[in-house]
Formats: sequence, C-alpha cells, structure tokens
Amino acid sequence: MISTLAKQIKGYKKETILTPVFVSLEVFLDILIPFFMSKMVDEGITPSNIDNVIRYGSLMLIIAILALFCGAMSGRYAAIAAAGFGKNLRAAEFKNIQNFSFMNIDEYSTGGLITRLTTDVNNVQNSFQMLIRIAVRSPLNFIMALCMVFYLNWKIACWLLVVLVCLALSIGVLIKKAGPVFKKMFKMYDNLNEEIQENISGIRPIKSFVREDYVIERFNKRSQDIYDVNRKAELLMILNQPFVQIAVYSCMLLISWFGAHYIVDGTMEVGYLFSLFSYVMNLLMSLMMFSMILVMLTMSTASANRIAEVINQVSYLESPENGQTTVKDGSIEFDHVYFNYTPQVDGHYVLRDIDFSIPTGSTLGILGGTGSSKTSLVSLIPRLYDVTSGEVRVGGVNVKEYDLKTLRDSVAMVLQKNVLFSGTIKENMRWGDEHATDEEIMEACRLAQADEFIQRMPDQYDTYIEQGGTNVSGGQRQRLCIARALLKKPKILILDDSTSAVDTKTDFLIREAFRTKIPDTTKIIISQRISSLQDADQILVLDNGHFNAMGTHEELLKSNEIYRTTWQAQQKGDDTDANA
Repeated sequence: MISTLAKQIKGYKKETILTPVFVSLEVFLDILIPFFMSKMVDEGITPSNIDNVIRYGSLMLIIAILALFCGAMSGRYAAIAAAGFGKNLRAAEFKNIQNFSFMNIDEYSTGGLITRLTTDVNNVQNSFQMLIRIAVRSPLNFIMALCMVFYLNWKIACWLLVVLVCLALSIGVLIKKAGPVFKKMFKMYDNLNEEIQENISGIRPIKSFVREDYVIERFNKRSQDIYDVNRKAELLMILNQPFVQIAVYSCMLLISWFGAHYIVDGTMEVGYLFSLFSYVMNLLMSLMMFSMILVMLTMSTASANRIAEVINQVSYLESPENGQTTVKDGSIEFDHVYFNYTPQVDGHYVLRDIDFSIPTGSTLGILGGTGSSKTSLVSLIPRLYDVTSGEVRVGGVNVKEYDLKTLRDSVAMVLQKNVLFSGTIKENMRWGDEHATDEEIMEACRLAQADEFIQRMPDQYDTYIEQGGTNVSGGQRQRLCIARALLKKPKILILDDSTSAVDTKTDFLIREAFRTKIPDTTKIIISQRISSLQDADQILVLDNGHFNAMGTHEELLKSNEIYRTTWQAQQKGDDTDANA
C-alpha cells in the first residue's frame, strides 16, 4: 500500500523534500528562543544589564523572523505537495477504473468508487500534508525540547519523562481502539453514497410511486448509522484531552516543586526555570499534536488501503501480448459456449452450450423471455466478459486473441440503458468518432431516423443535452445512441432492445436504412417485438440460457412453439389495439 501511494508523489518530490527541511529549521530556531530568553533574564534583567537585554532581545527577534519565514515556506510547499499528491491519486484511480472489465466493476459499487475518489482521497491528502509537516515537526520538537530539559536539569527531565511515557501509552491504547471503528465508518459512507446515487437517478419512479417518505427514512437510517459510529470514535478520541491535561498539570507541579527547591538552594537560576516551563509546554504540545497525527493516520490508513486496492486492481480482461490488430470481417461463431458471471461457481451457467454461426453482413435477430441471457450472449462478442468455456470467434479469430481496442472498435453496441453525456448533440455523436465531420454526423442521424427531430430543435445539432439525456424523450435518446454507434463504422452492430421506445414505423425505417446503407455490417438485433426481427436473415430463440431454435421467421412459425406463441400473442395485442 505504501509503495503504491508513494509512486503518486511524482511531480511533487521537490516540494515533499523541501517541506520537512524548512520544518526542521523552524523547529531548531523555535527551540533557541526559550534558551536565549533565560539568558536575557539571568544575564540582563536580573543584574539590570540593559546591553545584555538588547543583545539577547535582538537575537530573539532575528530568530523569530527566520522561524516565521521557515514556517511560511514549509506551509507553502506542504500545501503544493499535498494538493498535487491528491490530484495524482484521483488520476491514478480514475485511469485504472477505465481499464476495469465489467466483472471488475461488478465487484465495486458505484457509490464505493465515488467514495474512494473523493472522501478517501481527501483523507489521505490531509494526512500526507500532516505527515510531511506536523509529523516531522512534532517528534523533532519533542526530541530537541527534551534534550534542552536534560541540559538544564537532568533530574527534573527524568520525572517528566515518566509522565510523558504514561501519556503516550494511554494515547496509543485509545488509537488502537478507534482504528476499527473508523474502518467501519468508511464502509458506511460507501452505502450512503450508493443510496444517494440510486435515489437521485431514480427520482422519477420515486415520485411516480409516491415513495419520498420511504427513501427519506432509508437515507436518515444510513445517516444515523454513520452518526452513531462517528460518535463512538469521537468519544474514544475525546478521552485524549483529559489525559493531556493531567500530564500538563503533573508536569507543572513537578517543575514548580523541584524548581523552587533548586532556586532556593542556589543550584538553578530563575531564567532556567522559565525555560523549563517553555520546554515542557513544547513537549506536551508536541505529544498532543503527535496524537492528533496518529488519529488522522488511523483514519486515513483505511482510506489508503481502499485507494491502493483500486489502483492495484488488475483487469480480469486484458489484451494479449502482440494481439491481432485487424478484424477481417464481421462473421461471428459461437462454438459450444458456456458462460457464468462467477466462474468459481461450478455447474451453474447463464448460457449453456450455445453453438451457431452467422456470415458477415447478415442480420441476426435474438428473441427470448426476460432473464434468458440475451444481453449476456452479445456481451461476449466485444469481450466485455470472457466465456467460461468454448470459443467466440469474430472474423474467424478467437476474440481472446484480438487487441481489445481493435476488437471493440470493430463492434458497436447500443445497450438497453441508453446513456447520453452532458454536451451538445455533436459532442455526443463524436463519442463514436472524435474526428467525424458535421456531414458524417448528419448522415448517421439520418440513418437512425434522428435527423428529423434534431432539425426541429432550436439549436439543431448544437442543442445541449443534459446529463443522462433528460431533456430528450426515450425514443429520441435511443435514436441518438444508434447514430453514435453508426459513426464508429463498425463491422458488427449490436442493438440490445434499442428501439423499444420508438414506434413501429420508425423501427421499420431504421431497419430498412441498415439493410440498404450498411449492407456489409453484421447486424444483431435483440427485441421483444417480433415485428422488429421478422426480416432478419436468421432469428435465434433463447430459453433460459439455452439455444432453443434458429431459423427464419417463416421456419420458426412452423417449427418452434416459443416463437409461434409469442407471435400469436403479439398479433392478438395488435388487433386489440386496433379495435380500441
């Protein structure tokens, strides 16, 4: 974990090194001030020697100015180093998340990843700043102050050391007990973020079902759980304060008692007693600051482990060495494919013994009930998941032998959940091809039957799309996503129930445009509507992950019970709608 995080200091090593250097100089200068103050008292004020008062006073002023400069520089460099470190951590996490396979993403909740990119990074960034500044200052100040106390009076120093060791032990026990509590709290933050994201993205069904009170109650419960755990941790750590106060009062009493005796018998000067008080306060403040650092480090250790876990996570799907960089054509073969989302679970497959092939340029329709693994099947083609056994071949080559970028550039997939990004229509289209010209964008939108409604918009192709495409209808969103996929000029185009929100006439026009304008592209259309599939060259019927049948519309009507029943039910529905 430490080595993973240390690599992210890159670019800010100079500031990371200069911070403790300036801190060390500041501490050294601060330690000198009480010593010269005792000199000024004993050699200037007590004997009424104004020259010594001016000399030591001037020297203390110069030291104070230098200490102030060193403190300001250490603060400046610490802020730069910590901010840069946090930036690098977020960048490293986000970059690796982009390399995650779907299986990797399934292991992390979205809320958990957001927490790791925000709250966890902030915790580690703050701890890093404390580590290179206060964590250097505190022990250094403690050691130098303790040395000065021993120099001034070793007997008093021994008594103080006993008190300080007791204080350190008590603080250590508190931190050990608080650590697991903080770790539990961060897990709860993951759950809260997941709850927030789910409720905000699902605000429409929440309102339509009038479930606002229910989700508020759930949110308040999550928030209350965090409050309870946080309070428990804080109650543990607040005990730190009385322990420190007991140590302060004990040290003051010891110094006052022994110091008074030493002054009376002439073995100590008054100025030295003042210095002892200053150095003891330094010791106690250093220990208290160090305890705060340990608390912060305890909190951030859990965060650091979670960040390192994301950065070090290796994608379950990686390009092979010297992978194929050319996809010959859009032919597809499934060779006795078995698939399971959790390969370690033996005997349970969401797809079982799928075996078929389609030539390049053809159209394959896929029909099946809910949960029949239609999406799982097509996800294997661009290698969003790996088969458990068997082979999927594209262009005659096993998909595992392709460079991932090459394979996925050749396969355009419009998923069930259509996602548009905030930005203009043109900017969204260029996700398909960042170098696409305006004419190419318009042509793709014409093929997807999107140009008509875009032309009616006030800013046409410069119309701004809100995050998630909330300012366009479901059917418009589907057509824009299809147009974006077409801009990739893929060898294989997969539409996963991507025309469900458009009317049958528009659906027909889209399929007709595919047939005439992109005849060499292999088309795979998943739909619950047989009218969307009946013109396909072949139609595959899936039943609960099994290959049930494959043939043309007419062949399946004659030979397949599932297909015929579905067709009859839909025809009856159409008749009912027409009569209505």
